[in-house]
Amino acid sequence: MTTSRIDARFAALKAEGRAGFVAYVMAGDPSRDEALAILRGLPAAGADIIELGFPFSDPMAEGPPIQRAALRGLKAGLTLKGTLDLARAFREGDADTPLILMGYLNPIESYGYDAFARDAAAAGVDGCIVVDCPPEEADPLTDALDAAQVSLIRLATPTSDDARLEVIARRTSGFVYYVSVAGVTGVKEAQSASVAPAVERVRRASGLPVAVGFGVKTPERAAEIARVADAVVAGSVLVDEVAAALDANEPVATRVLSKVKALADAVRGARVGETV
Repeated sequence: MTTSRIDARFAALKAEGRAGFVAYVMAGDPSRDEALAILRGLPAAGADIIELGFPFSDPMAEGPPIQRAALRGLKAGLTLKGTLDLARAFREGDADTPLILMGYLNPIESYGYDAFARDAAAAGVDGCIVVDCPPEEADPLTDALDAAQVSLIRLATPTSDDARLEVIARRTSGFVYYVSVAGVTGVKEAQSASVAPAVERVRRASGLPVAVGFGVKTPERAAEIARVADAVVAGSVLVDEVAAALDANEPVATRVLSKVKALADAVRGARVGETV
């Protein structure tokens, strides 16, 4: 059961007394082979869970950095099928790191829910975050993913009240992704003072671990969030490193993985010395 990889990772993090670090990268950014090199290097650099974006031409929840990453991925020819092939190549060398696909519903609808769920499970994908698929419209996709034992991971936001959290929690598994700021990715910074009570509310409503993303740009901010969340997600800051490496004609994987290590080290050290 692929979902069990997510559960096992969060159980291990809890036993270690620390938050996890979730690294988001875009499939095909800036090329298929370079994206695979980044993926394969993420666990050693400190990523506990990987989110792999699949390129889409209209990523409505994303700010400029991930929009540009999606365009680079599309230019490299990465379709949803190509993203699954990339996931499969990663999984051949890593049996333990949870791998989550993150993207939008249109490519999945075009692929077909049952076929997508089957192929995602076969590629070693553990869960999916589908940004524009509200719970009220998610049953067909959820049915397909459940049958393939792949988690559907939903988003909660600062505007999700208690009644909405109940809806979000239904048929959600693995973890809940808490969007820490209103707006698109990569623009505002998350604030731990407002995140902490929200994380508690989401935990109570779902009974699941809570990963916090949107607005984590620095090691210092990552450490702050790691003290109150079960996991910290960084994405825009990593795809910005791809763009910076291309501009400077530097090795892309080296630059991205260096940033991953700095953020992951901050997350891992955030609770050191705390008393339980």
